[in-house]
Amino acid sequence: MAEPPAPLTADEEAVMRALGRFLLVMPRALDADLEREQRMSASEYAVLRHLSETPGRLMRMSELATACDMSLSGMTRLAAKLESLGFLRRDRCPTDARGANAVLTDAGLARLQQAWPTHLASVRRHIFDHLGELDLNRLAAAFTAMTSFPAPLSPAPKS
Repeated sequence: MAEPPAPLTADEEAVMRALGRFLLVMPRALDADLEREQRMSASEYAVLRHLSETPGRLMRMSELATACDMSLSGMTRLAAKLESLGFLRRDRCPTDARGANAVLTDAGLARLQQAWPTHLASVRRHIFDHLGELDLNRLAAAFTAMTSFPAPLSPAPKS
């Protein structure tokens, strides 16, 4: 039987507690700023941003759902709302009749550009203004390493 891991140090425990709080509070804070100043949710912003960053400003709905960390049904509902506002349209996928592409419209791009300064100010105020002289390259590399898994996450095997 393997030796149990060493307990966390006080500093490691402090990081885990702060990180846990950050993961709960930060998305809410960023969303609240967008809602208050732009009447736009962070999820709506994420959809428009992801589409704006792709060639042709289009993505398969399933890929967009994954990129935004949403279920396909949740993405379908959100896309319907954004479509009703004229910010995107859904087209049948030419290579797969069962699939659909979300396409960012000019109005959607304009709406994203309108909301971007609010989001940028929020990210700076809530995150970067607190990082001081921290090495951002090392921080980004650490976050990337923590979220890069060689295989899909699955529960640990039962012993």
